[in-house]
Amino acid sequence: MKSYHPSTPSRRHMTTIPYRDYITASEPHKALTKGMKRDMGRNSAGRITVRHKGGGNSKLYRMVDFGYNKKDVPAKITTIEYDPFRTGFIALVNYADGEKRYVLVPKSMKVGDKFIVSETAPVEIGNRMPLKKIPVGTFVYNIEIKPQGGSKLVRSAGSFAQVIANDNSYTHIKLPSTEIRKIHDNAWATIGTVSNDENRLVNIGKAGRSRWLGIRPTVRGSAQNPVDHPYGGGEQRTGRGLRRLKTRWGKPAGKGQKTRTPKKYSNIFVVTRRRVGKNKNAEKNG
Repeated sequence: MKSYHPSTPSRRHMTTIPYRDYITASEPHKALTKGMKRDMGRNSAGRITVRHKGGGNSKLYRMVDFGYNKKDVPAKITTIEYDPFRTGFIALVNYADGEKRYVLVPKSMKVGDKFIVSETAPVEIGNRMPLKKIPVGTFVYNIEIKPQGGSKLVRSAGSFAQVIANDNSYTHIKLPSTEIRKIHDNAWATIGTVSNDENRLVNIGKAGRSRWLGIRPTVRGSAQNPVDHPYGGGEQRTGRGLRRLKTRWGKPAGKGQKTRTPKKYSNIFVVTRRRVGKNKNAEKNG
């Protein structure tokens, strides 16, 4: 991590990722970029559905390939680049037939390395294959939920899942949340761990830097009025007065409380529910 001379109080603890050690290109491949209007937490009606989003520096969208539909064609990494829309690094790859695409690059791969998307690919970092071909204990990322549905799971910086077992046309995957889930063994995954694992160590340092990232301030519930939040009101500082945490809409939140929808469609695929609160930390440390 890169630290700074404490020229101001906020600068004292601020840290950033030493991008010069990883990034090999300062400008994206223009043919694989496009402009886009960010929703800033609004839905199609313009109403705020996700709070604390808005503003920030303008971004150019990189069209990253999560479908990986070019199979049995070797690819070579030509550049490793920063993507403002995701925490992991992306790589511009050149396929043997001349086509160029952006992919989410795994940790330890560098410019000049090669990979292939194939059912007969060797079990090596960067290669992509069906879950039924991946040995038990292997770390994977970019996992499909449904066969040929495109990568949906385990895409953030430094994250990985682990193949636990193969049973009756399903592969058991242990996800970063500690949940163990069944996924059809014809779904595909990439071998390795997502790059930029130092991202979790970044200290934002000051409020202004959060605004550059498009993160707006969060107001404590206890500082609000009774009409705005269950914790609001009171003449002075007041505790929440409730045994369990809740959101402004009265739903359970955080601190070991289960928030998953009771009748969620995918419950039948969950072998072991994720750990929450202290139990989650104990599971990770164990």
